[in-house]
Amino acid sequence: MNKYYTRACNFYFGSTSLKNIRKKLSVPLNGNNFISFDKVEVINRKKSKIINIKDINNLPKNQRIKINKDLKKIKQKKNFKLFALSDIPILMGIVNLTPDSFSDGGKYNNKILALKYINNLLTSGAKIIDIGGESTRPGANDITPSKEWDRVKIVLKMLKKRKCLVSLDTRKSVVMKKASKIKVDLINDVSGLDYDPQTINFLKKTGKPFIIHHMLGTPKNMQIKPSYKNVLLDIYDFFEMKLRYIRKKGIKHNNIILDPGIGFGKNLKHNITLLKNISIFHSLGLPIMLGLSRKSFIKDISKQNDTKERLGGTISSCIQSYLQGVQILRVHDVKEINQAFKVFKELQN
Repeated sequence: MNKYYTRACNFYFGSTSLKNIRKKLSVPLNGNNFISFDKVEVINRKKSKIINIKDINNLPKNQRIKINKDLKKIKQKKNFKLFALSDIPILMGIVNLTPDSFSDGGKYNNKILALKYINNLLTSGAKIIDIGGESTRPGANDITPSKEWDRVKIVLKMLKKRKCLVSLDTRKSVVMKKASKIKVDLINDVSGLDYDPQTINFLKKTGKPFIIHHMLGTPKNMQIKPSYKNVLLDIYDFFEMKLRYIRKKGIKHNNIILDPGIGFGKNLKHNITLLKNISIFHSLGLPIMLGLSRKSFIKDISKQNDTKERLGGTISSCIQSYLQGVQILRVHDVKEINQAFKVFKELQN
């Protein structure tokens, strides 16, 4: 039996979106009137077609039922325990307490430098601080839980009384347990909860919100000729399978974020395909997060125009993602990304 997927497309923004919604020419994306759409792409593994929303009821019954079910999830406002999902993306500020992360390894290992950097992220508009003690750059080796914990514990203690949300970027349940005694609001496990079998038990017991992240392989081997039958649909199926698994394990809440894992076991073509079609994941009914900041796909596209910070490519890809309704962005340059979104939004009104 053919499986069908639904991707919202043909978007409108700002005042045009509001006008179209009033005239019932388009419908809001994620309950956000600033972005609306009037078409969907109906996809299976053999072909796809774009149709007007008003024509969905003309589809064969099996397609019609599935597309209408997906459309309901695409249109509805996504709720999350920790913060309200606004019409400007939530920014997650990256703090790598590692000597070997691909962009900023070694820059914030000193607690004074780390705290200063975190203060800058928060005053610049970051709603979440993502603390990581293990590099997951391509080719990175595993480290022991004790070494990872030694890297993050001091900063977590410094943040204990701060009014900010803390995300812990770790694959290890031992680190999660120790950190949760100090301050952790969100678990960001890049292995897709696969690295440590005890992670699911920790998440069930604590009820912590978490991110389901897609990665093909491990940081050590993920960029060695990554291959998919269909990168977009394979990752969609991965999320569906993972959600069924965690429900079976007894996790019933919806405080879950989906991250397709740009650059984690993907080549340039895979990354571009995902970014151009990222709105497909809205039909899973959960918020979407992307980590685009300073990624190598920007270098691959810009070639001789590559820069160390890759700020231009980061901003353009963040706006492209926002234009398809991505709600959360994990970035280094919070002030500049915030500036770009404020200007963009004002120009759309």
